[in-house]
Amino acid sequence: MKDFFQLLKRFVPPYKIYLVLHILMTVLSALLTLVSFASIQPILKILFKLDEIIYTNYQTLDFHFFSISSWQESIKAFENNFYVYITDNIQTHGGTYVLMLLGIFLIVTTFLRTATMYLSIYLMIPLRTGVVRDIRNQINTKILSLPIAFFSEERKGDILARISGDVNEIENSIMSSLDMLFKNPILIVIYLMGMIFLSWQLTLFVLIMLPVSGSIMGQIGKKLKKRSILGQQQWGQLMSQIEETLGGLRIIKAFNAEGKISERFYKGNEDFRKITNRIVRRQQMSGPMSEFLGTITIAVVLWYGGSLILSDHSSIDAAGFMNYLVIFYLLINPAKELSKSIYSIQKGLASMERVDKILKAESTIIDPEHPVPISFHDKIVYENVWFKYKENWIIKGVTLEIPKGKTIALVGQSGSGKSTLVDLLPRFYDVQKGKVTIDGIDIRHSKIRDVHALMGIVNQEAILFNDTFFNNIAFGVEQVRKKDVEEAARIANAYEFIMASEKGFETNIGDRGCKLSGGQRQRISIARAVLKNPPILILDEATSALDTESERLVQDALEKLMINRTTIVIAHRLSTIRNADMICVVHEGEIVEQGTHNELLALNGYYTKLCNMQTF
Repeated sequence: MKDFFQLLKRFVPPYKIYLVLHILMTVLSALLTLVSFASIQPILKILFKLDEIIYTNYQTLDFHFFSISSWQESIKAFENNFYVYITDNIQTHGGTYVLMLLGIFLIVTTFLRTATMYLSIYLMIPLRTGVVRDIRNQINTKILSLPIAFFSEERKGDILARISGDVNEIENSIMSSLDMLFKNPILIVIYLMGMIFLSWQLTLFVLIMLPVSGSIMGQIGKKLKKRSILGQQQWGQLMSQIEETLGGLRIIKAFNAEGKISERFYKGNEDFRKITNRIVRRQQMSGPMSEFLGTITIAVVLWYGGSLILSDHSSIDAAGFMNYLVIFYLLINPAKELSKSIYSIQKGLASMERVDKILKAESTIIDPEHPVPISFHDKIVYENVWFKYKENWIIKGVTLEIPKGKTIALVGQSGSGKSTLVDLLPRFYDVQKGKVTIDGIDIRHSKIRDVHALMGIVNQEAILFNDTFFNNIAFGVEQVRKKDVEEAARIANAYEFIMASEKGFETNIGDRGCKLSGGQRQRISIARAVLKNPPILILDEATSALDTESERLVQDALEKLMINRTTIVIAHRLSTIRNADMICVVHEGEIVEQGTHNELLALNGYYTKLCNMQTF
């Protein structure tokens, strides 16, 4: 329960007014319940002549606020006056009239009780939905703020499972238990006060019995949390498999691997089913178990209460004992619901643990406390840069100067560190040794947004969104004009095929641009970079996955984009970077050669070997 209250401290404060009003309505509902059932005892005494005392005279109510004995005397006087009033009405109008008054009294108090009960539930709904919304918003914000390295070590499907399945479990388990957890203790306390007033001996006996049954339910709840964590982890693995299947459907079909993929999914799904069976069975045990323990408690109370009445030394009589049993019966239901709430909360806390792995993940790439303004007028410099993902160094002591307006190409075998070297410039990763500077300013000393504002990126795989042509090109640019978007599309050689589509720039391009060809997707990506108009351009193998015709159109668009810009090009096709101002050959994390195309050929080294391999 400590973890649960820590969770409330994190998410409930913005909605505390709803919680306060909920508690107030719950208290009123409980008091009205006692008032409505309090009429049973005197009516039983008078109608069934269970009381030998004759009530004839009204007594004066006189009590002092800080005097317990005065309160007791005043309560006895009030009870006497109520009995006198009932007796007079029975003698004057008959017993039927008194029963009618009792019925009206019950109807009015029941209406008020149910109205306040509904209001208590009504006031909890904004709190529940608000907390779940805030958790989702925090997860989304955290995902956007975490470095790319975090997601390279996590499975996308498992992250999706945490956002969907785990957050839903938090809503279903913890948030649905919020009203019960606050409502039920209040009801229990107020009902216990009524029971103490009727018989403190009997209530003391009940208080000894209830913790025994509560401890039994608590032991079951602890084991549920462990099982729930296993269940959510298995669900995350299933989501990962589905995500991989959707992403690799073309390859699965091409290699006739449907059977293998299905078998893997069936096995994971069956494991999830078995874990879920154990969780649900244990969860459903709480209802029958609490009912059985409650029945045992009632039976023992009946025995003990009856023995008190028969002993003639008890402060409670038969009518009072019947009223006591009614209140005790009212107490049983919130006690059962409280045990279910605690049981359900354990399951939700298991999901919260998984969500917190995202929310509490530390981002190593953050803005400095006192950021330095940054702009680009002179050059980019890599100064003795070292970087590693885990144990092995990927970049080893690289020093590189990139003057403004020049085109620098990075070439080398796959896995040599080209993309990693470029990813250090926009701070997708931070260097472990050395530094990267723009105009002499270490990029770690400036705001990340300011660094990103200087750069435009065109990747090998065009990253597009399930939206219109217009919104994909204008992505990330504030207050954009339509004519600027159209001009960017013309420069990127995309205007013609956009206008040939059904709705022009308002045509939806599908999930990841699935309605477009590879060359069209790449040209939309280039148009986006054109519109941003950045001083630094990063091209990460932007033409390597295209056919000859598409490559020609894309290459033409890139050449227009590169005019008057500082460009860093990663290329496998060496023919595309022959005219670069400087070519750097990267081998095993180091720049082993650099120069123009002709200068590198004259060296007859790594670059020559790469050219010969491509020529062959």
